[in-house]
Amino acid sequence: MSNSMIFKTYDELDFTDDFMFGKVMGDKELCREVLECLLQQPVGELTEIQTQREFRYVSDGKPIRLDVYNEDSEKRVYDAEMQNLNHKSLESLQLPKRSRFYQSSIDVDYLDKTADYSTLPDSNVIFICTFDPFKHNLSKYTFKECCEENPSISLKDGTRKIFYNCTYEGKDIPKNLRKLYDYIERKQIDNDLTKKINDAVNKARKNEKWRSEFMKERIILQDARAEGKEEGLAQGRAEGIEEGRNEQIKSMLSRGKTVEQIVEFCGYTYEQVKTVEEGMLQTVE
Repeated sequence: MSNSMIFKTYDELDFTDDFMFGKVMGDKELCREVLECLLQQPVGELTEIQTQREFRYVSDGKPIRLDVYNEDSEKRVYDAEMQNLNHKSLESLQLPKRSRFYQSSIDVDYLDKTADYSTLPDSNVIFICTFDPFKHNLSKYTFKECCEENPSISLKDGTRKIFYNCTYEGKDIPKNLRKLYDYIERKQIDNDLTKKINDAVNKARKNEKWRSEFMKERIILQDARAEGKEEGLAQGRAEGIEEGRNEQIKSMLSRGKTVEQIVEFCGYTYEQVKTVEEGMLQTVE
């Protein structure tokens, strides 16, 4: 999930922004058509769509929020994620580890409901990337579990992790997928599916309830960012004060002053001065 929406107004949101992606893909029929275009295979009737679904298994555990979580009538699960770089490095996104965590969270959620391994559904974790996620110029990257000694042997555990490279320029991909990529990259409307997506985006921009919801989320994010920035500044100031104090203590110790003298003359605590002295002795050793 990206944070691109905090840099845009509601009227500027596109299909590639998390908030808009979730609202547009909340339409079961349109979501099914997008999934079928990406996977190039039929998808059953979607029986459940949850946007911005959060998983947290222990109170202090790391939560994750899935962009668009789907289940179909064939008991298959699809997690669709729109992924932008947003001025971050590719390495910082940690897409391989994130896909692993998303997959395991989906499985644990199912086992919580049934406690029977046989009921685990086939699942697809899908990242729609507005960049080349592995820099090998492929139109998509599909990963399944297979035997290292003999890759022709598949574990057949029912899982797939697929990363779509929407920047791919080649024509050697299905025509409808090419057109979807062109829409995501350039807002080019060339077929019925891309027209439906674009119409859904325009309709969503007129939804005042969603506009209000977006503004509330944006304010929360901006407040969190401002709070984090202020905490960072405060920490920096505190670290600067501590560094200055330690340098003064080092200077006085180097000139032969005792710990007791420095405590008396400068008002520092015994522990503060002693810690610096011990550090100096360890450095000498």
